[in-house]
Amino acid sequence: MSDLARTARQRDADDPLASRRALFVLDDGVYLDGNSLGALPRSVPGRVEDVVRRQWGALRIRSWDESGWWTAPERIGDRIAPLVGAAAGQIVVGDSTSVNVLKALVGAVRMADDARDEIVVDATTFPTDGYIAESAARLTGRTLRPVRPDEVPAALSGRTAAVLLNHVDYRSGRLHDLPSLTAAVHAAGAIAVWDLCHSAGALPVGLDEHGVDLAVGCTYKYLNGGPGSPAYLYVRSGLQDRFDSPLPGWNSHAEPFGMREAYEPAAGALRGRVGTPDILSMLALEAALEVWDGVSIDAVRTKSLALTDFFLECVRAYVPEGRVESLTPVRHEERGSQVALRCAPDAGDVMKRLIGRGIVGDFRRPDVLRFGFTPLYVGFADVERAARVLAEELR
Repeated sequence: MSDLARTARQRDADDPLASRRALFVLDDGVYLDGNSLGALPRSVPGRVEDVVRRQWGALRIRSWDESGWWTAPERIGDRIAPLVGAAAGQIVVGDSTSVNVLKALVGAVRMADDARDEIVVDATTFPTDGYIAESAARLTGRTLRPVRPDEVPAALSGRTAAVLLNHVDYRSGRLHDLPSLTAAVHAAGAIAVWDLCHSAGALPVGLDEHGVDLAVGCTYKYLNGGPGSPAYLYVRSGLQDRFDSPLPGWNSHAEPFGMREAYEPAAGALRGRVGTPDILSMLALEAALEVWDGVSIDAVRTKSLALTDFFLECVRAYVPEGRVESLTPVRHEERGSQVALRCAPDAGDVMKRLIGRGIVGDFRRPDVLRFGFTPLYVGFADVERAARVLAEELR
């Protein structure tokens, strides 16, 4: 056994989150793709069966009241809230991330002064956010201005209506400075919108603490909600009475069963709802979130940084020099919960071979191996093994 393997064994023995691993369905491999799709919590299958057989099969329409279906979007939102540093009553669950980006960005522009004719968007963003931002600009008659996150403060002006940024870069794992960027946006009189897809459940966000206006995020990555599980929308309490969603639906009406001809939005974050909630996937998500009971997000962050540090240490020790290059920042304050390694020219083939040997990460074109570290179920022995197998494949 190598020194690193012995270190990994000891660190797993000392890990206060180690017992959480038993709450997930895992095999003998090493799963480092939770930043794309989280592992299955053991509580989910039984809950889904109950929802299908009893709540839907036996109670049928009575379940909207008796099983709490109607209140699920805000109830589950309140379960997510502590994980992103938000008080209750500000998050509603439903729809996809893309749909919620549209709601948030158009809603942000509608709160801005008419003279503000520009939307600033992260130039390095996940493509869909860029597509939605372009559409939002057309819908609101604004100009879209793509800017790199580090250039945002200098780009802001009295023309800026809203700014859409990613908390963590999906390619490199770079963590952007949410507090200072939000402050800069506010100093310019604009509205800050954050995409939390690659940070929620992996590190503290502090939405309330830092005065974020609007935020969106998916639930199938570090929150382990399952493939296509519904996303969420955060609307800061002080802005809720001004939030004007571009997608008004009967579910967000102040009197949803009144079937009124005129639309009147519900109070609070509920105005972020649109149509009938997707109950099956939503209640699967609710069950999945039980793995967070009693877990501190600060403890998760501490382990995340330890795992990524240890992985980089193992890569340096095992992988032939010059074979890979880390694109992920070394500084903790600039790192999310993944490590991206440039591996030219054969990254795609390397990842296929790794997966064939039970080390599951993913590949991003043209030459990036991406490894995500979910602290609730990834251990230090997993990290050492992944780096060791990577080295064997690269020799």
